[in-house]
Amino acid sequence: MQSYALTVDKFLDHAAKWSGEQAVVTADAGQVAGRIGYAALHERSNRLSGALASLGLGFGDRIATLAWNTQHHLETYYAAMGFGLVCHTLNPRLTAAHLAAMVNEAEDRVLAAAANLLPLVNEILPLCPGLEHVIFLDEEAAPGPVAGGQARAWAYEALLQAHGAAVAWGGFDEETPAGLCYTSGTTGSPKGVLYTHRSNYLHTLRALQADAFALTGRDAVLVAVPMFHANGWGLPFAAPAVGAKLMLPGRHTDGASLARLMRDEKITVAAGVQTVWLGVIDHLDATGGELPDLERLIIGGSSCPDALIQRMEQRLGAQVQTSWGMTELSPLGAVASRDAPPGALRASGRPVMGLDLKLTDADGVTLARQRGVVGHLKVKGASVLDRYFKAEADALDPEGYFDTGDLASLDEAGNLTICGRSKDLIKSGGEWINPAEIEDIVGRRPDVAQVAVIGRPDPKWGERPVLIVEPIRGEAIDEQDLLQGLRGKVADWWLPDRIVQVEAMPLASTGKIDKIRLRAEYAQGEAAGGGSSS
Repeated sequence: MQSYALTVDKFLDHAAKWSGEQAVVTADAGQVAGRIGYAALHERSNRLSGALASLGLGFGDRIATLAWNTQHHLETYYAAMGFGLVCHTLNPRLTAAHLAAMVNEAEDRVLAAAANLLPLVNEILPLCPGLEHVIFLDEEAAPGPVAGGQARAWAYEALLQAHGAAVAWGGFDEETPAGLCYTSGTTGSPKGVLYTHRSNYLHTLRALQADAFALTGRDAVLVAVPMFHANGWGLPFAAPAVGAKLMLPGRHTDGASLARLMRDEKITVAAGVQTVWLGVIDHLDATGGELPDLERLIIGGSSCPDALIQRMEQRLGAQVQTSWGMTELSPLGAVASRDAPPGALRASGRPVMGLDLKLTDADGVTLARQRGVVGHLKVKGASVLDRYFKAEADALDPEGYFDTGDLASLDEAGNLTICGRSKDLIKSGGEWINPAEIEDIVGRRPDVAQVAVIGRPDPKWGERPVLIVEPIRGEAIDEQDLLQGLRGKVADWWLPDRIVQVEAMPLASTGKIDKIRLRAEYAQGEAAGGGSSS
């Protein structure tokens, strides 16, 4: 058989040849700001590779991106990876100090940043002496002078015009590093995950399976999940692989902006965290209107209350596909099938081909029974991390499985349910309380938008649970009714000692509930100015 390296540039090559006129659309605040076909995007991206070479970048060098979901960012993805560079995506919602630490550890030589992030860039540059160039995206001209002076500033279009040149893509081993992404740090210090071309290619095939994202050339896909978060769930590869229309919303993912784009661009599939779609529903409820072309919502990031899933499906007339994944998995792990019965939506879905998993006890011993029990979730596969970036040791057990840090169960049909993080367990009186079980019950209430349970130190019991809820549309919830809804469903000693109602649940940079912040605010006595207590 032919030798055919599995490199990600082939996705855009394929799209340019067979779906060249299919649109990649960029928006700004809900208004279309640019539209280009895959063939023209391919040509520009390839010429950008030549421009990066003119700056002195060569095989294996790393270029950081600090950007939103836009055409320029997508072109930079492929320009870097196609030429054998490593595309290191940075989260603009992190602090300059955190970003600088990642840039320095990665030894990035170039920073490609959204022009509207100039203030953040100027905070980062003095902390990163290794940066030689800054390329400003999404505007015709550079937004202004950059701090320091060691890095030369370029406007994207000016760089492309002055130094763009066609180059050969690929031609290197498929195990070549392609991307670098750091974990969100919601459960500890961020760690780098280095993706290879092979892992991204095989992950794309996994995501495109009929029981997974199942994209086709007739779809119009809105990518509301940030491209800086685990490769945008792989959608920047999957959409061109099948020639689907690609909608990139830019910086603004509020309900009004997304609802307008979904309606005007006839979006059929949309992907993002649940809080994004809650915003869309709230906007539609307030202003009226429908999204008649929408067929599916793919949600992930954290478990979604049943009441919110039902509200999404009823209000939007679209099927909700729940999913689970991690940065370390590239990131897709499990997804609910398009044909999954409604009850299965409470789970994350079934593992797709290319990923294996097992449940173990706390000591790492594989459980003899794998269905109908809760265990520590471990996974292995072609798109699963073996060791963290620059780590000295593998992150695998002796059988080659990666410990996700999640507690999970499998039903008899193989549907995976994440039962919480092992680090989130609350030890009270020497016994364990699982916050996820309480969250699942409370999250089914129609008056609850989001819910979280954290542990608070207790002098007698060690820890006691605190229940934090965000009511739907800011309405007050009867706290005794909340507790009564838990009685008989969990042990009495699991009942929270305190209930806090918040106007808006704090979210981490990836859209997940920020339990680190919740612990800082509510795990030590009364929170200043916040909530009520049972």
